[in-house]
Amino acid sequence: MNLSPKAFHYLGVVATIASLGMYVSYIPQIIDNLHGFKTNPTQPLAAAINCSLWVCYGLLQPKKDWPIAIANSPGVLFGLIAFFTAL
Repeated sequence: MNLSPKAFHYLGVVATIASLGMYVSYIPQIIDNLHGFKTNPTQPLAAAINCSLWVCYGLLQPKKDWPIAIANSPGVLFGLIAFFTAL
């Protein structure tokens, strides 16, 4: 399937927004952790590591891939916060 440049741009925007929403969804888990209802720290740590790799990939290319870096940055932050508050 070939997408027009405009459609491809919109696909990137929608995917970036969906990714941001996925990582912001860690906030209720973080709140539970802070209130003493500890959750398993394994998945948030794996997400933080995965997102760190994608952020590096996006930023270390000669032509920066900003949607990849921006979409995965919250995963690093919220994944680490969820991980450390679950300990």
